[in-house]
Amino acid sequence: MPSRRRRSGPEILAQDGELLVQRDADRPTGRLLRQGDMDASYVDLADPRHLEFDYLRRMRDVVEALRARRIVHVGGAACALARSLHATDRGNVRRQDVVEVDEGVVAMAREHFGLRRAPGLKVRVADGRAWVAGRDDGSIDALLIDAFVGARVPRHLATREALADYARAVAPGGALAINVVDSPPLDDVRAIAAGLRETFATVAAVAAGPVLRGRRQGNVVLVAGHGPLPLERLRVRGAADGRSPAQLAGPHDVQLLCRGVPPWQDGP
Repeated sequence: MPSRRRRSGPEILAQDGELLVQRDADRPTGRLLRQGDMDASYVDLADPRHLEFDYLRRMRDVVEALRARRIVHVGGAACALARSLHATDRGNVRRQDVVEVDEGVVAMAREHFGLRRAPGLKVRVADGRAWVAGRDDGSIDALLIDAFVGARVPRHLATREALADYARAVAPGGALAINVVDSPPLDDVRAIAAGLRETFATVAAVAAGPVLRGRRQGNVVLVAGHGPLPLERLRVRGAADGRSPAQLAGPHDVQLLCRGVPPWQDGP
């Protein structure tokens, strides 16, 4: 979800509390949703395929590499990723559920970001963890967690207990991807990765090289599956991103990264 990239000379189109809608000065059809001091979502009204944030392109890589059809987004904002996937779904085979806890965000997306009803795309106002808990075993091909309070993943969405329930709902050939914004020494990334390693057979991470090496703040996409993942394809696609190249940390690297770090857990 959030990004700290700032823009020059934006035009403010609407404001509701901490939520602010801006027109992109460099891309007239671009709309930026800010929440507090964070960039929460970006949609190009003329081209829903466009994904401004690099971590969303990495999550799209996961969906496309898996050829996932049953997709659940926990945290939707203006539904940029869901709409991009829908726009490229020529056979209309994908079924997407977007679960957003903030009703105000959904209302802003409908009023200012062109969010409309579409076949195969449902937007629901609910707590993502609770909603996934009601899903059948193995009923999700790609579970994408992109939810934040401030600049951090809500803890209750990434405890070992929550991750275990996600693992139950993710299909054998599917994957869970979690976007984590973190800064050195990557404490949140390490704790969430440790929890994923308890519940999934394969865990990897994709991010800009300096972020993975703990040299600066940024987005890290953790990817986990019950079996082998298309890691080489994710590596190639990340490296080929001309706007923001990414590197892949494989299972061994992730093991070293979170060695000795306890997962988050429910309770005090």
